[in-house]
Amino acid sequence: MAMEITQPAASRMTTTELLASLVSFDTTSRNSNLALIGFIRDYLDRLGVSYRVSGDALGEKANLHAIIGPRAAGGLALSGHVDTVPVDGQSWTGDPFALRRRDGKLFGRGSCDMKGFVAACLAAVPDLQAMKLVRPLHLFISYDEEIGCWGARRLIQDLGESGLRPDVCVVGEPSGMKPILAHKGKLNLDVTVRGKGGHSCEPSKGVNAVQAAGEAIAWVAREARRLAAEGPFADGFDPPHTTIHAGTMAGGTILNMIPQHAAFTMEWRFIPGDSPHRHLERMQGWIRETVEPAMQAVDAACGFQCEIALEMPGMELPPDHALADVVKQVTGSNSAGKVAYGTEGGFFEQAGIPTIICGPGDIAQAHQADEWVAESELAACDRFIRRLVERLLV
Repeated sequence: MAMEITQPAASRMTTTELLASLVSFDTTSRNSNLALIGFIRDYLDRLGVSYRVSGDALGEKANLHAIIGPRAAGGLALSGHVDTVPVDGQSWTGDPFALRRRDGKLFGRGSCDMKGFVAACLAAVPDLQAMKLVRPLHLFISYDEEIGCWGARRLIQDLGESGLRPDVCVVGEPSGMKPILAHKGKLNLDVTVRGKGGHSCEPSKGVNAVQAAGEAIAWVAREARRLAAEGPFADGFDPPHTTIHAGTMAGGTILNMIPQHAAFTMEWRFIPGDSPHRHLERMQGWIRETVEPAMQAVDAACGFQCEIALEMPGMELPPDHALADVVKQVTGSNSAGKVAYGTEGGFFEQAGIPTIICGPGDIAQAHQADEWVAESELAACDRFIRRLVERLLV
């Protein structure tokens, strides 16, 4: 039997109580997160914690950068996003925005990805204040990670403005409380194809945009097989190479008309050290040489247009970095992994902040109906935060 978790109004709250509060805000990426940020600001105000807020261009979303200990650069950052994926079309057995406990698990949208980590960070604040830190603990809470890490990009801009840049960062994405040293980067591409319409009984007088797009998508499939066979390869990733795939396709209006327009989306997920732009240039070169000449022989206005919709850097912390050593020691892990999914960590590393991933929950539960995090994972995260701070900041 599931039991709904309620939230007290006290200034000191447990991780579970804070998680119940955070889950109660529907911060699907399409929504504003200002109400949730307001809740966190009230909580930090009661504890006397200083913070900075940085927002998006529309004033609908905000990051929060709190500092425990000396208000200065350096020290350690703990980073988590509070936007979530939608629940639309999913079959939940209860209200996604009311935290429920059952069999040692806490159910709710964002409980695993990644409000559980944020709740653990907030719950730790009174204990961290009592430690009398000699170096600062930075708490980064960001928006729009799920749709491009836009909050992290804005937060990094704010760090440049404030000068309050940490030395190192832990991103608490769900990793089963195991350290993750590296993840792949990502490039999303929107491809549009312009053909020439006409009646399907006279195909030579038109240019079939759907078929042209199909030729390019067939190239994507061949390229996926080539990358799997030839690499380059990077040990520790699954799969251990850059991947490519086409995800959506649309075009045409009716069967007896030559389709004038088509479009598809695709992505590369690239291993650290590989450049997605060289792969993009390879594809565009093949299209120019193989597909477009026949199209433009009929009408010079026909052809392909490729637009980068999103680009996210990979992340790779050296295995012998001091941060890796400390996180492995604190978690009791003898090794550190690599993952194919992306995080804000790549942006922090790109900004010159060495970063590692370590947080509660299993990525397999993220984005699912009845998303959950184990209470034992949150307890492990509670211990991890305090031990890590003791090692690095006291």
